[in-house]
Amino acid sequence: MRRFSQHRHKEETEINLTPMLDVVFIMLIFFIVTTSFVKETGIEVNRPSAKSSEQKGKANILIAIKNNNEIWIDKRMVDIRSIRANIERLKALNSQNSVVIQSDVDSKTGILVKVMDQIRLAGIFNISISTLRDN
Repeated sequence: MRRFSQHRHKEETEINLTPMLDVVFIMLIFFIVTTSFVKETGIEVNRPSAKSSEQKGKANILIAIKNNNEIWIDKRMVDIRSIRANIERLKALNSQNSVVIQSDVDSKTGILVKVMDQIRLAGIFNISISTLRDN
């Protein structure tokens, strides 16, 4: 009879981890949902400086133009002819429709104008050009 009571005592001292795991998974879901994701173009650009720069709100579409006139959207290089299709796809995925272009100091102005034209043809007219604030 003594053996039976010791065995019963061991069963009562076990800790049930299921509720704790439920709480951990709920917290994980909460943090994933509330995290703001930072969008990047995938490359570093030497932006020009301007004394009249203004801080704008966050844009949901970022485009970068490198010094060798390569155009990057969502960490991949795109051709000038495919910008409109890419912008239309990104526009359909987001409710806010604003674009920020990060153009390198040494890139050609003609490429910047062509990119802006393709963005407008895709139906987005809220376009900003990223600069460094010159004090």
